[in-house]
Amino acid sequence: MNWTNFPLAAYSASALLILAFGLLFFPIKRKLKVTLANLLTITALIIFIIFITGLWIHLERPPLRTKGETRLWYSVFLILLGIITFNRWKYFWFLAFTNLMALVFIFVNLAHPETYNKTLMPALQSYWFVPHVIVYILSYAVLGVSWLVSIKGLIKSYPNLNVFGKIISIIFYPIFFIIDILSDEKNEDNHKILKMADDIVYIGFAFLTLGITFGALWAKEAWGNYWTWDPKETWALLTLLVYLIYIHIRTHHKNRTKLHLWILSISFVFLLSAWFGVNYMPSAKNSVHTYSQQE
Repeated sequence: MNWTNFPLAAYSASALLILAFGLLFFPIKRKLKVTLANLLTITALIIFIIFITGLWIHLERPPLRTKGETRLWYSVFLILLGIITFNRWKYFWFLAFTNLMALVFIFVNLAHPETYNKTLMPALQSYWFVPHVIVYILSYAVLGVSWLVSIKGLIKSYPNLNVFGKIISIIFYPIFFIIDILSDEKNEDNHKILKMADDIVYIGFAFLTLGITFGALWAKEAWGNYWTWDPKETWALLTLLVYLIYIHIRTHHKNRTKLHLWILSISFVFLLSAWFGVNYMPSAKNSVHTYSQQE
């Protein structure tokens, strides 16, 4: 199994995810809809797991080196989280969005194929490499789902929008439409929405903390220091602190729901900056994390 097989796996899994997405809008019995949506999505997940396993064997290394490879894992974890959260809370819009987000990353990989090889630079030849990267990608996927929850809450918080708000609503209209159509509880308040967000953020924050810890241990082994204020490290810490602020304010100011929702939605911007944005900063040229940009 190698990257020449990726289009077949990607198109097959994408077709199943699109079918599962479309099925959520069909006026059929809820139990049948849940069963079929689960079956299609789980099958798509299995296809990707088989592909990643085969690719890992072929490359003779974990496929976690490049941005394209991490996008592949992100798609897998989004699908997995969609299945878990869908069956935990029975939110149809939840599965719809995780499937759509996974499709975005799949199509980005199809549109921008990379040149992959089997080699790993010495710094990556560490037993900390796999747990560090996988835990981080998992945390990103979990916290990405929490962002979807915050968007839902913000939509409900501002029924009467100003001009700027209306422009934003037009941009996010597909999200608004899908949430409105697939939401089971039309009058669900923001306290319930935030309670669900809390459960997700706690999990994501735990994985994010593990990711930084594993990264520090890896840095000590590879470069002799636990922390060097590398741009990637700095933004990872900022992301952790922003989510910690959210948890702190949620704990001590439980009724400030709009503030909670804004902090949660903005936190995801920090996460994206830590993952993608920092690679385009001038300071990243001398970063020890530039391997993540290699194609």
